Amino acid sequence: MTVTPSEIAREVLTTEASALTRLGSELPESFDAVVALLLGVQGRVIVSGMGKSGHVAGKIAATFASTGTPAQAVHPGEASHGDLGMITRNDAVILISNSGETRELADMIAHCARFNIPLIAMTKKVGSTLGSAAQHVLVLPNAPEACAIGMAPTTSTTMAMALGDALAVAMMRNRNFGKENFAAFHPGGTLGAQLLHVRAVMHVGAELPTVEAATPMSEVLLEMSQKGFGVAALVNGEHLAGIITDGDLRRNMDGLMDRTAGEVATRTPMVTRPDTLLTEALGVMNMSKRTVLLVVEEDHRLVGLLHIHDALRAGVA
Repeated sequence: MTVTPSEIAREVLTTEASALTRLGSELPESFDAVVALLLGVQGRVIVSGMGKSGHVAGKIAATFASTGTPAQAVHPGEASHGDLGMITRNDAVILISNSGETRELADMIAHCARFNIPLIAMTKKVGSTLGSAAQHVLVLPNAPEACAIGMAPTTSTTMAMALGDALAVAMMRNRNFGKENFAAFHPGGTLGAQLLHVRAVMHVGAELPTVEAATPMSEVLLEMSQKGFGVAALVNGEHLAGIITDGDLRRNMDGLMDRTAGEVATRTPMVTRPDTLLTEALGVMNMSKRTVLLVVEEDHRLVGLLHIHDALRAGVA
């Protein structure tokens, strides 16, 4: 009977999902102790493995590093040819090996023993060479691989990666690592843009189009034209008192040039704060069909101007 690719895919996903469920119910007893150890590390968490486990190690190290735990992936082959010098007494090492007998890890195991560097094993075999050498063993359930011959690393690497995620998130929450911290490690790309605050892109100082209540409308129009935002902020000293938009100009077209800024301005402008997430400010602009938000501090002091193009240039769409 021919099995379709879709049927094979469902078998693989079901097998791996079942293994992850089992991992959750059989969470290694040493998990809490490992988290406590890693939270106390003064240096970095070194993660390593050979072959597919090495790729998993790279992902785990990257997740640690992006969530507040300094970490680095070290290739065991390169470690045996000089990169052991990257691993110091202030570090902790996580070695990943399904069997616990990966020959290429031997030099890293010996290096940890020689310099009393904490060693954590992630393996299925507690009594293996790796498991016996480690201070803590994160035991993976002996779940079947999802491949047709039961040998290609599939389920085992999925479990290892998921357990690495669990470690990273547990440490992240113990460190009270929040959006502010996350943004600091993700300045680029869409993710970084989503975590930017208004203050990062707003216009300030001499760029702001500001007028006072007694300013003649001829000067207001000149200010609006020169600054190029299509609005002028009505200020009383440093504090925001209103806004003049294209809509205000149209509503007061009759006798406009005989009026002052205070007579034309809308006195209740829509504003935002400098510490507002840029995504939130863009949402306000989209909902209200505005292209500009004035930025004020809590005392209503004008500190900036945000144009919708600033958000789009920053990658927030």
